[in-house]
Amino acid sequence: MDQAEGLRNIMNGRKLALDSLAGSGGDLLSRRAPDRNPLVLSISSGKGGVGKTNIVANLGLALARQGKRILVLDADLGLANIDILLGLTPRYTLEHFLSGRKKLKDILVPGPEGMLILPAGSGVPELVDLNETQKICLLNEMDQLSQSIDWLLIDTGAGISANVLYFNLAAQESIITVTPEPTSITDGYALIKILATRHQKKNFLILVNAVVDEGEAKEVFRKISLVADRFLSSVSLDYLGFIPFDKHVPTAVKKQQALLEIFPQSPAGKSFTELARILIDRPFRNRNEGNVQFFWKQVWQVSNINLT
Repeated sequence: MDQAEGLRNIMNGRKLALDSLAGSGGDLLSRRAPDRNPLVLSISSGKGGVGKTNIVANLGLALARQGKRILVLDADLGLANIDILLGLTPRYTLEHFLSGRKKLKDILVPGPEGMLILPAGSGVPELVDLNETQKICLLNEMDQLSQSIDWLLIDTGAGISANVLYFNLAAQESIITVTPEPTSITDGYALIKILATRHQKKNFLILVNAVVDEGEAKEVFRKISLVADRFLSSVSLDYLGFIPFDKHVPTAVKKQQALLEIFPQSPAGKSFTELARILIDRPFRNRNEGNVQFFWKQVWQVSNINLT
């Protein structure tokens, strides 16, 4: 069966009706907003350990506190942990959905401030290498859910795996998270390079984490920009902002709560709130495109290229 036939079968046989989203996290999706076009952001990093998932959790919470309806897709398939970070205990995960055992509404988990979380599986090797039918099916169902949300945040894995590339290419905007560590800068550039040279993605937002102050953050951005300007002339890197090093962050992680829940006035907490304001006010590309058209266009394009 070719990809086109598989896609037709999915559209005919697995289309999710929003009216069926009741119970669990589904009731929070019943407030349909057909005139809204959700923004789709992927948050990635070239290497692990840079605080990416912590950023996703707190950014989602900050956006929710400003009245936005947030859905977080934990796309770190195989090593997912956003549910652990938020102290959630999902009964089912994407593994159950992709295997056909559960519908998407069955695995949605309500998070703080009304956020919805789509948890992935941890320690499940099969999730690391999704086949094309699974990828198309997932984005088809996600497209249906997007009718009732304002923002979709995709917490990708670290590195340059096929799944990381796939979700970056399917998103409207890509946020690349780096720290002052040379390895983080180098690996962040490597991710940008592959997305730009192999898959013609040209625009990236750079978020610098765990810095002393804005001066250090802008120096990190300057370093990665210099290399990109020299070797990737057609790429546009925009400085999004920074999250300062904050001793409250590891405390919140140990308590399995978002930093904004327990330390909203901490330096990093204030930065997450400001970051949410910046993103809300930002004139994103593709903002006026309907989500259905956008998703299907990206699905067709990404599903027919080699990501390896």
